[in-house]
Amino acid sequence: MMLSRSSAAICGALVALAVSVTVARSEPRGVRSSPVVDATSGDAIVGAASMYNPFKPGKEEGGPSTASGERYDPSAWTAAIKTNLRRKFGGVRFGAKPKYALVEADGKKVIVKINDVGPLRPGRIIDLNERTMRHFDPGLELGVIDDVRVSPLAGDNWTPGPVG
Repeated sequence: MMLSRSSAAICGALVALAVSVTVARSEPRGVRSSPVVDATSGDAIVGAASMYNPFKPGKEEGGPSTASGERYDPSAWTAAIKTNLRRKFGGVRFGAKPKYALVEADGKKVIVKINDVGPLRPGRIIDLNERTMRHFDPGLELGVIDDVRVSPLAGDNWTPGPVG
């Protein structure tokens, strides 16, 4: 009786090991989930991104205050979302706590604080501040980045900056 229990236990352990190896091999490589990917809330929006800097002479954008009431900071990881996307990104309004988004383009990812809104030019969904734009376009030569994917992030406990 003792021998059959041991054999059954060993057989069960071998079956469990075989199943776990098969499952591990069937997972696509490099597609593992991350806390940032798991926290995306709602559907991503795809469109073009441009840069804004209200301190730069000749710019049309408003003054140095953002829609959230914060002052524009070209060295932070922030962005302005298109006005008609305001609700999707937590309302972005004066005095409200800014929300966060994951911005992806050209194989790069960055978490930004959405602290402003604007009537962006057609086809554009987000205006990145200078630091964020330099992450995607170090020489600021492109002006506009096509096929940017912007996903709202759940919660407000994010540290803005590059991911991965």
